[in-house]
Amino acid sequence: MNVKLVHHRFTVKQYDQMIAAGVFHEDDRLELLGGEIIEMSPTGMFHAACVKRLNQVFSQQLGAKAIVGVQDPIHLDRHSEPEPDVVLLNPRPDFYMQGHPEPEDVFLVVEVAETSLAYDREVKLPLYARAGIMEVWIVDVGQSTLEVYRQPVVDKYTETIRLVSGDSISPQAFPDLTIQVEQITG
Repeated sequence: MNVKLVHHRFTVKQYDQMIAAGVFHEDDRLELLGGEIIEMSPTGMFHAACVKRLNQVFSQQLGAKAIVGVQDPIHLDRHSEPEPDVVLLNPRPDFYMQGHPEPEDVFLVVEVAETSLAYDREVKLPLYARAGIMEVWIVDVGQSTLEVYRQPVVDKYTETIRLVSGDSISPQAFPDLTIQVEQITG
């Protein structure tokens, strides 16, 4: 007997309604990617420390020039609402209370990969490129490296840079801000 599996692809609207209805617990680590509700792995100590370092560096150096979002949703399209580890957003007086940030609101997305490196590269990165996110960083906690992706075209980035300890980087949107890789990786 053949069993036909039926997949239901959720929209952001349906996902948000499920959240509002209490279908999920507020501590559940979930993301909507390509219409699928994905359970994210628990946050490890190295991952958490890296996110805290990024938050501190960006908050101290950028002040009111950007809103620093930490593990908050961004609305990419009808079927995707990821929660990147850190995101730099265009400042708005309402702090996005009227709706999650859209791709045009995003200066930079940073994903910290302790156990999710392949997933971040193969699943999330193409979604960010497709949405037109201009710059994405992936911190490889295990290798203490920073991967920088710029210039999205269709579902990939045409510029890729890999940085190691001793290297520095400036976000495209904030060229006056120079960050040492070890400020991020520890």
